Amino acid sequence: MSLFPLFLKLEGRPVLVVGGGEIAEGKVSSLLHAGAFVHVVAPTATLAISAWAEEGRIQWHKRSFAASDVSDQELVIAATSSPDVNHEVYAEAHRHRVLCNVVDDPPYCDFYFPAVVRRGDLQIAISTGGQSPALAQQLRLQLESQFGPEYAERVSELGRQRREVLATQPPGDARKKLLHELAQEVVEFDPVEAKARREDRNTKPEDKNVYLVGAGPGDPGLLTLKAHRLLGTADVILHDELVSQEILQLARPDANLVNVGKRHGAKRITQEQINTLLIHFAAQGLTVVRLKGGDPLIFGRAGEEMQALEAAGIDFEIVPGITAASAAAAAAQVSLTDRRSASTVVFTTPHRCAGKENTDWLRTARRDATLAIYMPGSGYEALAHDLEAAGFSGETPCLIISGAATHRQQARRTTLSQLAGLPPLPAPSLLLIGESLGHRHQETDADLEEVSLSQSFETPEGTFRME
Repeated sequence: MSLFPLFLKLEGRPVLVVGGGEIAEGKVSSLLHAGAFVHVVAPTATLAISAWAEEGRIQWHKRSFAASDVSDQELVIAATSSPDVNHEVYAEAHRHRVLCNVVDDPPYCDFYFPAVVRRGDLQIAISTGGQSPALAQQLRLQLESQFGPEYAERVSELGRQRREVLATQPPGDARKKLLHELAQEVVEFDPVEAKARREDRNTKPEDKNVYLVGAGPGDPGLLTLKAHRLLGTADVILHDELVSQEILQLARPDANLVNVGKRHGAKRITQEQINTLLIHFAAQGLTVVRLKGGDPLIFGRAGEEMQALEAAGIDFEIVPGITAASAAAAAAQVSLTDRRSASTVVFTTPHRCAGKENTDWLRTARRDATLAIYMPGSGYEALAHDLEAAGFSGETPCLIISGAATHRQQARRTTLSQLAGLPPLPAPSLLLIGESLGHRHQETDADLEEVSLSQSFETPEGTFRME
């Protein structure tokens, strides 16, 4: 039987997936990448499907399949563990003249899911007509090695050139020849050489199952090179709620993105469920990135995740990121330390969780230090009262930064005595308190040494002269 290959536009179109297990999860993930409006029908579902439903990315009907579920759907996928249910779904889809795929059951498939290599707008689909999906996957791996991430940019540039040619050149053989010459440049691009260059850049191969990665404050330009590379290769990315869309867009097109953000005061996924998801995906041999805002080791609950991974015997690696205190200070152009007033920086939080209040943080509050208070919440008045009671002067400089190093950044400069009267800034926010924050705006002649524009001094390399 000859198959007719095509690429469907599913943006906003309804697709039904019957089943809530791991196989169904993979199909839902692929459909979400295509922008489909996915309906899942299953009494129970994996944590990833549950998370997508909580985010509003899919509709999950927590029940068994009903014939009416097929109505108004444009594609149907049956992925339950029951052949009888799958065949019932297939029969109902045929009655409604809707194309249906029963996973791993070729006689009951109107179409097959190909193995796909995605490089931006370049997609290479591989099918064996249901004869050997394993072979299709092996070929996909070979092609992914051959066609690296750089092809996405090359195809995008080729599209731009094509649009320019169509807009400026009249129809005819000359225009057609020019378009083919432009395409030929991409065809002649040496993927082997490009792969060798990538391997030269990646001096240490990625060989772990799980990576706890710091996303920094939100600006993609502040990611480490390793974090950027991992985002482009990971199979699964479990990300915090506040990780920016600009960073999430660096994920490879077919990666499984799961929002596992926890917001104080809102019922979301638990830390235990996040640990379970990490182990669940890693046990499948997938490369998993746990993407955390800022640095994973500072108020990121990484310790609990590391403990869970170690208990499950799963290798992991930590990729640090720029923490909020550094990002906020850089954005506001202030120093966290200053030899005149602050040789110590204290990272702390009064954050309340599970009904417990952090009552010990004031013991770390030193008047000769800069305090970086994470997750200050809306209780500025209580914070100011506690710090003044601990001996801080009401004139101590304070800086509140919200959305540091992003387009949403807001900043407020004030003093401790005036802090209580300020309206809270939206999360993520950070409060800096300390004398070092005011030096840049309070410099006097006594603070600065006069610098002559004509002098010389000794360096390890010799005499340096300023003329």
